[in-house]
Amino acid sequence: MMHFEPIIQRKKIQTGSVVLFCLLLTACSSNRPLMPAPNVYQGAEAPALFTDLPDELKSNQIDLLYVTDRTPETDEDGNLTYGYGRSRSMAFGSAVVSIEPEMTWADLEKISLETDRSTELTLQLDSIREIGRYPETPPSIVLIDGQAQTDPAAIEEERITDQLLHTEIKRRLEFATKPEIVLFVHGFNNPFDQAALVLAEVWHFMGREHIPILYTWPAGRGGASGYIYDRESGEFTIHHLKNLLRSLTKIEEIEKFHLIAHSRGTDVLTTALRELVLEERATHGDIPVSLSSSKLILAAPDMDIGVVEQRLIAEKIYLGMSDATIYTSPQDKAISMAERFFKSVTRLGSVSVDEMSDKDLSSIENIQGISIVEFRGKTDKTGHSYFHTSPAASSDLILTIRYGFSAGSENGRPLTRLAPGFWAMEDDYPSPPESDDQ
Repeated sequence: MMHFEPIIQRKKIQTGSVVLFCLLLTACSSNRPLMPAPNVYQGAEAPALFTDLPDELKSNQIDLLYVTDRTPETDEDGNLTYGYGRSRSMAFGSAVVSIEPEMTWADLEKISLETDRSTELTLQLDSIREIGRYPETPPSIVLIDGQAQTDPAAIEEERITDQLLHTEIKRRLEFATKPEIVLFVHGFNNPFDQAALVLAEVWHFMGREHIPILYTWPAGRGGASGYIYDRESGEFTIHHLKNLLRSLTKIEEIEKFHLIAHSRGTDVLTTALRELVLEERATHGDIPVSLSSSKLILAAPDMDIGVVEQRLIAEKIYLGMSDATIYTSPQDKAISMAERFFKSVTRLGSVSVDEMSDKDLSSIENIQGISIVEFRGKTDKTGHSYFHTSPAASSDLILTIRYGFSAGSENGRPLTRLAPGFWAMEDDYPSPPESDDQ
């Protein structure tokens, strides 16, 4: 098993540090500029952003399928929205994000790819429409012939709702150029609308080929105690996310999953995966084929290294998917504050190759399909959202998911090799590194 040596001195947390930590992770406005054009689409030999896209998807509007266990609310105009409250039932529906101002499809594609855009493009959440809602968990327990059992009515309601979800996904599959799902799990202090904007822009630059699913959990309370509340919400949501993943694997038409989690969402997703994989192994001896061929992306993971050792390595959860990419950055201020807040040895989101022992690196090399990528480029003010705000990091995400490339120049992802299984990228990526001995 991998073992990471203690590398950071534990420091006493002052009240001001807690407040700063929360400010560093405060969510952005619900309306904001579209992310920069990824570097991968620049240059004469760059791939096309959109290929064989059906007319139904050529629009300034992006229709996301969302799944949530946030409590439904209404805004001042009486429209459906979701807050940070925890709902005992999981719901799904349509969230429509638009890229403004409205323009022709040809102009939208052209301006999207401009490094210095001639027209500012902004994202906004236009509408939310709930399609179905599962029964509450835990379901009611009733006596049948003197035996305590789950209420058959709740079981039937769940079956019907599952069918409704599957029908909606199959409807979307008719327009997808790839029978695959991109599922995004956001991090701490993200309200519903902000999480939707992130997935919408990432999916746009993925070429709009897959079915985008936003899994949004009850985060975003804010304030000095917001992180504690959201952390508990992350524990609360795991049961629902696990049930969703189990349900999705039953749709035979889906060939592959791309699972992306950011920040605190990495803990939510990996815990749900761990429980699901262990259950499937115990029940069927193996996990569903569609899940085992999936790609796992952990961006700026807000997870203690010791937890990662136990959850992903010791129990061999990494065998449950085809490959995993972990993005880290020593410049990530939010992760640094989390280390101090929880007095961690270190958190995965800030680990660098210099902090790895030979034993660690040897273990990574022997685990097929795991790549740790250290981002060394320019970041936003917190250094925490680079996976979509950096044109270099978003390019690697695209090469990994859209094109299925593995790390290494010879595989189509010209990352700089630092050590076995450990790579780096700079701002000019994916320009080939000057020296790459792979």
